[in-house]
Amino acid sequence: MNIYNVSEKAGVSIATVSRVLNGNTNVSDKTRKKVLDVIEEFGYTPNVFARGLGLNTMKTIGIMCTDSSDLYLANAVYYTERALRNHGYDSILCCTGNSLEYKKKSLSLLLSKRVDAIIITGSKFLETKASDNTYLIEAAKEVPLVLINGYLDAPNIYCTLCDDFNAINEVTSRLIEQGRRNILYLYTSTSYSGLQKKDGYLHALSKHNIPVNSEYIYECPKNIYDAKELLSSLYEQGLRFDAVVTSDDALAAGALKFSLANKLNVPGDISIVGYNNSILATCSEPELTSIDTKVEALCISAVNTLMQVFDNTNAPKRTTISAEIIYRNTMIK
Repeated sequence: MNIYNVSEKAGVSIATVSRVLNGNTNVSDKTRKKVLDVIEEFGYTPNVFARGLGLNTMKTIGIMCTDSSDLYLANAVYYTERALRNHGYDSILCCTGNSLEYKKKSLSLLLSKRVDAIIITGSKFLETKASDNTYLIEAAKEVPLVLINGYLDAPNIYCTLCDDFNAINEVTSRLIEQGRRNILYLYTSTSYSGLQKKDGYLHALSKHNIPVNSEYIYECPKNIYDAKELLSSLYEQGLRFDAVVTSDDALAAGALKFSLANKLNVPGDISIVGYNNSILATCSEPELTSIDTKVEALCISAVNTLMQVFDNTNAPKRTTISAEIIYRNTMIK
């Protein structure tokens, strides 16, 4: 038996069962007795801390990310940990890499470490094949799961996302309105977030009646020099483009290096747009126009949602935060 079964038998939400197990006082005596009776009848013992019917909480949250060296994820982890500390919670971080096997192992490890909930940063934890996401759904039967910039519709899973689709749609549309027609798009992954960005680019072309050309859409490793080499190769093959929209600032920095190497005026001959508004955007010369995904606001919102789950105050299942174009010197405003 798991926490999901307990909630069904007792006729209450998973969050209510979690509050009973955590000793939360915001539960009526009648509801608490109902839950404890089911637990006693079926001999359920929470695998999180073996809490002895959960009269205490360890005030610890698990955090998962694929790569803590990634600028975006490093910031996300920092802001998430800070927000948790502000609410009196400690955290345990697992960096999983991209292997599904290690993602599953890390999730199991965190559950065994008695965490009260798990926050998952980045959309690379959501697999294209639905059955590969079952481990997340099963874990949510034990503790609340909060996804930062990913979306999965399942009980006890709460999602906070940046509006990636509209961010790329808006900046691509503005480039088209400025007269750019051969807009090359570089992206790093086909994660949930990655697909939303790509769809935003495609939508902008469609609504401006510009045919989609696969020669202008490329996946590229998140590396400055890989991006530079890819664009140099395309340029040598005769492909010409007057703008580059990217899914990450590293790719945009690579596009800038390519432009300077080929004596292309930026933004006169070519416009370049990054994504995430990282330190790379301001370290570049000229400084990069980039899309600010509001990572700090995303993380604070995600933690606030978790606190609402703990407090049983109708936590939103999905929260969307708008991005903002930060104009600098690689795109005309």
